[in-house]
Amino acid sequence: MPCSDDSASPSRHGNDIPVGQDRIFDGLADKFANSLYATARGQIRLAVLDEVLSHSLPLDGAPALDVGGGLGQMSVWLAERGHRVTLAEPSADMLARAGFGELPVQTLQAPIQALPELAPGPWPLIVCHAVLEWLAQPREAFSLLNALLAPGGRLSLMVFNRDALRFSNVVKGNLDKALEDRLSGTGRRQRLTPISPLTHADIERWCGEEGLVIESVAGIRIFHDYLRERSPSEAQLATIIELEKRYCRVEPHWRLGRYLHYLIRRADGTPLEETS
Repeated sequence: MPCSDDSASPSRHGNDIPVGQDRIFDGLADKFANSLYATARGQIRLAVLDEVLSHSLPLDGAPALDVGGGLGQMSVWLAERGHRVTLAEPSADMLARAGFGELPVQTLQAPIQALPELAPGPWPLIVCHAVLEWLAQPREAFSLLNALLAPGGRLSLMVFNRDALRFSNVVKGNLDKALEDRLSGTGRRQRLTPISPLTHADIERWCGEEGLVIESVAGIRIFHDYLRERSPSEAQLATIIELEKRYCRVEPHWRLGRYLHYLIRRADGTPLEETS
């Protein structure tokens, strides 16, 4: 099992230089739309999340909070399945690009730190995907998410996997960087390497400290990022997606997903009933 340096804060793993402020993506909405979600990477990410969540979340119209939801892909996914969604996103550019039509989605321009005041809940369902790794203090934000959850509520959490980042750097030939454990990004405007990549051990420890139960864990993009051909044909992409969905929860493959996805339950209450 991967382990983290317990003596350091999550934003100071190894020899990383800590970044003093959160990363907000004003001015990068087009970059995200074109270089992530319009590519195989984005299609795989959404397809595997659909596979993981479709049979795990209640379809009862419960209110859902999408924290740092960016362009709104998960808000749309939730709203199409009957949830009444509040999308909280600090970037005005991201919210301007998001589109929901007649779907029941409300937007709130706010960082995660403002949500206890602006959207206190308690929420039966919170989605927080690819957010904590862009925060200077992800541990504090995780505690905040727990405080927003209703008793028995669920948190769908996805984080950038530090161990996969190390492996990827070795594959790319960045040997000294990997050996010195200099993996975190610097927070510079155009760079999209997270400032606080996390490990599975981080999430396990935090859940234990917060009294939260990990119901499931899956790797997102466990194969694609190591392929020699990064622009597969439509037929190849379909096969890759099938492989990603098949092995996303299988040992040892999930541990090297570019992202790690967790379904987490707050234990101090009656669990939400799972759908079949």
